[in-house]
Amino acid sequence: MSKPVNVDDAEFQASVIDSDVPVLVDFWAEWCGPCKMIAPVVDELATEYDGKVKFTKLNVDFNPQTSAKYGVRSIPTLLIFKGGSPIDQVVGAVPKSVLAQRLDKALA
Repeated sequence: MSKPVNVDDAEFQASVIDSDVPVLVDFWAEWCGPCKMIAPVVDELATEYDGKVKFTKLNVDFNPQTSAKYGVRSIPTLLIFKGGSPIDQVVGAVPKSVLAQRLDKALA
């Protein structure tokens, strides 16, 4: 079973920007209720899209540089990167179908 990988400011370039497959980055924090609500959905999608999309989580409390760089102001924010650039953004806890649709679009 595939699980989202935790990344930090230092690993972001190698894990996300340099990835040869699309990457979903879940910007979250321990104290965030909606982040906890969406976490199981992200875990399920990580399994379903295993091998096609890379899933990562970035704790905004410990990684302010990356959060600021991509203008993350509210969490959860999910950014989808493709070819080293963010191509889509979802803010807040959304239904699994919405995320799946966005991922399918990134893979198209």
